[in-house]
Amino acid sequence: MHYRWFFGTLILLPACAQRYAAPARIETSAGPEESFNCVKKQLSTLGYKQSSVDVAEHRITAAKYDPKARRADVQFRRLANRLEVEVAPDASGQTGIDVQSHTFAEYTTQRGPTEIEEKASDQVKADAQKLLDACRG
Repeated sequence: MHYRWFFGTLILLPACAQRYAAPARIETSAGPEESFNCVKKQLSTLGYKQSSVDVAEHRITAAKYDPKARRADVQFRRLANRLEVEVAPDASGQTGIDVQSHTFAEYTTQRGPTEIEEKASDQVKADAQKLLDACRG
């Protein structure tokens, strides 16, 4: 009898999980190198600072801090918007650009700076869409 509760919990648990990242994707006829260079250029145009890059795999991560964000919490420091972009060729001959948008709240705790992921902000979603529109080719 207890195994039914166990399996029922396993099935329902993922349904209750909250997804924080906001994925977006486009396909373009431009090559992976050209698309990756466009992404790098557009990130700096949008005000993002590159935090990591993998040239061989065409992946890049960039962050932009929101200086206007305020919270009624003395430990709150700032909001960080992050974009994770991956450019890869598809089997159809097109190049896919995948963007994951994230928002993190940074707090100053006794352990030091602590980031807690939140639902992606409207600003980071809009920036991801601008990036994709500019690199559509």
